[in-house]
Amino acid sequence: MFNSIRGSVSEKSSEAVFLLTGGVEWEISMPSSDLQEFKPGMECRVFTWLYHRDDQMRLFGFSGERRRATFLELLKVDGIGPKGALKILGGIGQDDLEHALETGDLARLEAVPGLGKKTAQKMLLALKGKFVQAAEGSVSSSRYKDLVEALAAMGYDRRIAADALAKADIAIKGSVKADMPDTDFEKMLFKEAISYLSNV
Repeated sequence: MFNSIRGSVSEKSSEAVFLLTGGVEWEISMPSSDLQEFKPGMECRVFTWLYHRDDQMRLFGFSGERRRATFLELLKVDGIGPKGALKILGGIGQDDLEHALETGDLARLEAVPGLGKKTAQKMLLALKGKFVQAAEGSVSSSRYKDLVEALAAMGYDRRIAADALAKADIAIKGSVKADMPDTDFEKMLFKEAISYLSNV
């Protein structure tokens, strides 16, 4: 229902960021690691996922599409709910998590606060070999598909281009105005991705 929300950070707590947009203040639960990137007063874009049950409705947010894709992959693991997925993301870096899953590093996963051996084993069984593909797909199959193709036409590998766009999205979110047209945002994103790729 909601892909993302752009607005100004009005405040934040240890578990959520409060985003003011169009006269509405949204309370958005986020991983602690993502929360560190947001400061009161900054203009930003938060990628969202709505949790809706008969007795509860809660909005979860992430600093980028890659982070949201990771969260959604974690929800597929038996025994991991939204709160557990947030805690996992807050206790281990994105690259570190992907590496642990792809290499089968059970010890590294067990070191994540609140993540026991059984759940870590379930994560490896469910996500090993699929995790990176899912994260990349969230970028390449989204609104950035045309940008990935444009970068590919310039000679860049699609996987590297998708990763550059994801990182560029995070890098520029603090300078994005809430009312910026999508075309202007994509131009800014494309320029930032080119800058990143030129330094790879």
